[in-house]
Amino acid sequence: MSVEMTVERFERHRDLLTGVAYRILGTVADAEDVVQEAWLRWSGVDAGVVEDDRAYLIRVTTRLSIDRLRRIGARRESYVGEWLPEPVATGADVAERVELTTSVELALLVVLETLSPLERAVFVLREAFGLPYAEIGEAIGRSEATARQLSRRARRHVEERRPRFEVDRARRREITERFIGAAVDGDLEGLVSMLAADATLVGDGGGKVRAPLRSITGADKIARLLISIASETGARRFLESVGLTEADGITVEFPEVNDAPAAVVTAGGRAITMFSLVVRDGLIETIYLVVNPEKLSRV
Repeated sequence: MSVEMTVERFERHRDLLTGVAYRILGTVADAEDVVQEAWLRWSGVDAGVVEDDRAYLIRVTTRLSIDRLRRIGARRESYVGEWLPEPVATGADVAERVELTTSVELALLVVLETLSPLERAVFVLREAFGLPYAEIGEAIGRSEATARQLSRRARRHVEERRPRFEVDRARRREITERFIGAAVDGDLEGLVSMLAADATLVGDGGGKVRAPLRSITGADKIARLLISIASETGARRFLESVGLTEADGITVEFPEVNDAPAAVVTAGGRAITMFSLVVRDGLIETIYLVVNPEKLSRV
């Protein structure tokens, strides 16, 4: 088989493989490394004897992702502060390209972090891509019965911990816009009224940018922190911490990130902050705040 045909057969599935690896690993950089390694494996086999390219490549990518997830586990345990998955823009053009149209809500990926590598892989292959258990078993190197058992366990775990979202996108976007507006205006009372009494803020600075090292719980505490950050002094200090100044200008946009409305703060032509809100019954239950610059290049 020609080199061109080998490349074409692989590229036909690259976006699918990236989607599988991203869901299992939580970062695009790790996912792209895995897909590249899958390509090296593919280029080294006799593709002419592969009966089903898609199944074969998913199997290779899944096993590589599981191995990588096990290796980076210790790295994440030593991560400075809270670790959040890397957010990814999922507007229509992007979503079609990288197979990120479903099952990529940031809150869901956070829950998947609590699963074992095998459980996570099985959940992704079954729930996001609808693979039959026999194929999943082959992908993870286990029996079909074991794949079913892992799937049941993972689904039960996720259902117990997965937040119940506000399903109306327009409503979530409107709340996100009002949330940012209240913080910028210093409207403490208005901000508190938008938060559930036991709301939680989870920040990810990765030790590179100042962010809460532990989750903050309580509407009043969260509101005061956000107003402090959004104040003129707080904004100036934050810009300085990322090598920018007020002259670089600050704008706020509300794109689709991980298949949900989000708020992205930009300055100097790059994203510096991303807010993703979990909303239930009209109140904000959880705020995911990503300021680690290494995780903001794709929003």
